[in-house]
Amino acid sequence: MNLPIRAVLFDLDGTLLDTAPDMADAANKVLANYDHGPLTEEQIRANTSYGAKGLLTAGFGTVPSHLDDHQLREEFLGYYQQNICKGTSIYCGINKLLAYLENQHIPWGIMTNKPGFLTELLLPFFPELLKAQAIVCGDTLALAKPHPEPLLHASEILGVSHTSCAYIGDIEKDMVAANAAKMHGYVASWGYIGEEHTPSAWQAKGILPTPETLIDMLEQQNCHQGSE
Repeated sequence: MNLPIRAVLFDLDGTLLDTAPDMADAANKVLANYDHGPLTEEQIRANTSYGAKGLLTAGFGTVPSHLDDHQLREEFLGYYQQNICKGTSIYCGINKLLAYLENQHIPWGIMTNKPGFLTELLLPFFPELLKAQAIVCGDTLALAKPHPEPLLHASEILGVSHTSCAYIGDIEKDMVAANAAKMHGYVASWGYIGEEHTPSAWQAKGILPTPETLIDMLEQQNCHQGSE
């Protein structure tokens, strides 16, 4: 796929925002309710992008059969909603990247599996993210990642062909979704990638060490187009 990138879509947790402190705190509160110890730093890093299920499964080992998955998730969401932005921060370099996209008139948006009500609560803490020209959440449609439909929907909102969109995410199913949507999938290696993960095997278009790396790529693209 050699078409130029004309729009950029981002995952949220582990790509734009480091939400691990607050999500881990919510998970640890649930675990404590059932006499389980807190998550390790490695468990937090490897599982935050997998949400409540990923964090709680890591904490419990396997969720005991006498516990209800739905109830555990509701407990997690309750704790998280109450303290949604105590320790969350925007990743270094993201503001610079978003400013570049805006200055170059490159549309950008957010496509996250985070539920809509939590996304709506969180984004106002980061006004720069409210400038997104498309925000698609895990429950915006009937289907969520890794199905490609939410990405296709987001590209339609941006008014850019899906084949000219890049999708930046930090877990394998982000790349699965990007490939299924025929988008340029790039791994945000600054995100929640655990030691057991192998992003080189995720069939991504590339792995970005920093957000600024995307700026360099887009600059090279512009130079190449200008020389044609």
